This record gives sequence, C-alpha cells and structure tokens, in this order.
Amino acid sequence: MINLFEYQNKVALPSSWEGLEEFLDEVWKNREKTDFYLNGQADKIEVQQFVQFLHKTKEVKSNKYVGVIHFEGQRINLLPKIFYKPDAESSPEEIQAMQCHILWWLSYCRKIKFPNYQTALGNLKSDFFEVLIYLFSKYTRVLLTSSIYQQYEEISHELPFIKGRLNTSTYIHENIARGRWHKLNCTYNAFVLDNKFNRIIKYVASLLFRNTTSSENKKYLREILFILDEVTDVQATAEECANIQFNPMFGEFETVRDYCYLFLSNCISFNYKQDLKLFAFLLPMEYVFEDFIFGFIEKEVKEVQAKAQVSSTYLDKEEAFALRPDLLLKIGERSVIADTKYKIVYSDERDPKKGISQGDLYQMLAYAVRFNTDEIVLFYPNTIQGYQEQVSEVLIEDNLAGGKQVKIRAFQLPIINENLLVQEKRTAVGLAELFEDAKERLTKSIQRIFLPLEN
Repeated sequence: MINLFEYQNKVALPSSWEGLEEFLDEVWKNREKTDFYLNGQADKIEVQQFVQFLHKTKEVKSNKYVGVIHFEGQRINLLPKIFYKPDAESSPEEIQAMQCHILWWLSYCRKIKFPNYQTALGNLKSDFFEVLIYLFSKYTRVLLTSSIYQQYEEISHELPFIKGRLNTSTYIHENIARGRWHKLNCTYNAFVLDNKFNRIIKYVASLLFRNTTSSENKKYLREILFILDEVTDVQATAEECANIQFNPMFGEFETVRDYCYLFLSNCISFNYKQDLKLFAFLLPMEYVFEDFIFGFIEKEVKEVQAKAQVSSTYLDKEEAFALRPDLLLKIGERSVIADTKYKIVYSDERDPKKGISQGDLYQMLAYAVRFNTDEIVLFYPNTIQGYQEQVSEVLIEDNLAGGKQVKIRAFQLPIINENLLVQEKRTAVGLAELFEDAKERLTKSIQRIFLPLEN
C-alpha cells in the first residue's frame, strides 16, 4: 500500500509499475464527463491529472484528486493534503480515519445521497473503495429484499391476442408472409422487473463484485445479483443513471441511484493489455470541499440561506466574462458572497497576506462590484497542523463608489475531527455518530462568522 498526499510527498516508482502512466492516461480519456470532472478547466485538458510522473527522479506525486487506484496488486491511496504531516508515516488507522472524513464530506454533497446516518460502518479496512462498496451493497441488498423496483416499460411481443397496439407492418411482413398469422405482433406497456434502473443496479453490482476483495462485500453483491437474475445484462453510464426519476412510492431508491451514479462517474475498470484488471476511483477535492460547505450550511445552519453557483451575472456588458461565486448567502437582510478555496493558509504575523493569494482578492473584489455587496467571505479548510478561525481581514476602498468600503474576511473552517485521527480502535457506528462533535463545532464556527451579535 502506498499513500500519496495531494501535491505533497513523493514515492519512488517501482519497476513493477511500468504501464501505470499509460493506464491513467486511458482512465482520463475514458472518464465520464460529469460535474466532478468538468469543474474548472478539467474538460479541456487532455493529459491525465491524477498523478505526476517525475521521470528524471523516477518518482510519482499526487495531484488534486483523492481516492484509490488498484494496479498490479498494489493499492495507491490518494489522500487530502490537509492531513499531510511532513516526516511522519501515517498508520493504517490514520488512513482509515482520513477516508472516513472523505465519506463524511461526501455525505453533504448535493448530488450524492449516502445513507450513512443510518448505516454502521462496521470493521472498516483502510480502503476507501471497499468502504463505499460496503455502504452501497448493504443498503441495496436490504432494500431489494423488502421492495423490488418495477416500472412500466413499452415492450413488443408476439401474442395469441391483441394487447396494446398491433404492429401492422411487422405483422404483415414477419407473420402473415411466413404463415404465422395466428401470432400477433403487439406493443404494449407492462409493469416489469427488467427495466432500465434495475439494469443499472445489476451492472454496477457486477462491476463492484469483480473488483472487491472483501468477502462480506462479495456476499452482499452476490445476493443483489441473485435477486436481479432475470434482469438483462447491459452496460450503463452515469448520464443514464442521472436521468432516472422516481415517484414518491419509490423514494428510497433515490439513494441507490445516487450510489450508482457515484460509482459510474468516478470508476474506471477494464481489462488492460487483456490480462490485468485495473481499477481507479478518484474525486477532485476542490469540488468536494465546495459541495460539502454548501450542503452543510444548507442542512445544518438554518439561520443562513445559501444559493450555489449563481451564474447569471457577468463582469462586462458584452457578457463574455461570467462571474460564478460558489455561494450567495442571505442572513436576514444581508447579502454575503462566499467563495470556497481548497488551499492551505497559515497564521504568520510576518506575512501580512497570511498565504492568501492576490488573485483571490481580485476575484472577490469583482464579485463585490457586480453583486453590489460590501461583504465577502473566503472559506479555507483547516489542516491537521493547526486551526485558527479568522485568518485575515482586508478592507478595500472603492473610490469610484464615493469611498465605499468592501470588507473581505478569510476564515478556516474546522472540517477535521482530530480525535478520530488519534483513536486506535473505532466501534461499529455510523458517520453521524463518528462526526457528531465535528458537526457541532463546524456549525458554531459558521454561526460566529455570520451571527456575531447573537453569539
């Protein structure tokens, strides 16, 4: 097992990894064009962005993606940079805790609905991929045992009587012309098990069954495949999965759909060079952090109303330069622009900028002008190395607006549960219980930022 932290440590490239770069290029080329990958400019880059290959020193280094890569019997964990400790090796228990954090962050993402708050994590292994399979397979198996999803689909069959509509042309050419006049070719709607959604579940379960090494996961997935034995085997895509809609009677299946979407949009698994089975599950942390903060404020901080990715405002009259702040917040009558920055900032009295880039400030000033607000907030994650709530405050005077002042404040948000990282053993509990203290701490931090008088 090899652990790489985003843009941090390097690891010597083993000779057995020949072909890894070619494999990752293929992963990038075949990736689903989903929100995770289209965030920013990733859709315009042709070279894979997962791992840097330093050919001169024969080393590898992680980029901005987190997740897991299985290659040649090796597991490569790509971990968030905020957990990196220089000159310190991370234990398997610490890696497990880091991956639990990723699951907690994902549980608040708008487009991913995990049942983590009802599901115990059990005896976790330090493999992010196996944990996700466990959550999906256990939830889906329990749901399918009690309720099979069926829906009306249009099908065509030869029947001894007319049902639905008679396919006249087909009946004449295929039946009457061949002396099979007593068989009627009809098209009708039937309430069937073999529908598009069940075919997606079966495809995902088959994909995961071939890649998991956990006997418990294999057991659950085997039971899912047994239940869906009569469903047709077809390949599915994330786009097809995202288009599935449910009526309220089948609302519980939304979680299964979102799990399937998560796997289909971030997994690549195929036979490479016809003899090696390879797998990658990768997520861009910038998007995860942004989505987590929005989802958390929306769900946990009732005093603040959040709107995400407001895209109807432009910097110029010709509308060539769109402005898309991450969050537009309403606190009573106040409007606040908030932008998430997945960067490491620090508290150093000798550096007046505190690690905040000048480009970020220029961007925030443009937001203030076009959205007509004098209050801007930058959100950064805290790190395992330390936490200071307010990092910096900058006042900018707008002479064109009669000396109006724009206040830009930068904060670290406590998104790490430090206690979880030092525990050697963890009981079988759900994410809600594991991160109850972290949730309360983050909620209070956001309330202090926006509601100073009430606190």
